[in-house]
Amino acid sequence: MTRSVPLIVLVAALTLGGCSNLSKTEERVLSGGAIGAGAGALGTALTGGCVSCGAALGGAVGAGAGYLLDKSEDRK
Repeated sequence: MTRSVPLIVLVAALTLGGCSNLSKTEERVLSGGAIGAGAGALGTALTGGCVSCGAALGGAVGAGAGYLLDKSEDRK
């Protein structure tokens, strides 16, 4: 267990560092996908469905919604 903590910290730092130079569109797509995946997983877990399927579908819908939201605000 003591050896895995530094590894987890390193992986987390590298993962978060990869998100430092995202454009507004990329940020919205990423956050929409993450929110959609969480909502899809939670929804299917509560209803007794396939959790990974709900997360995948919710992530795809959320990413698409984030992209469309960003593009609709660009037109204003």
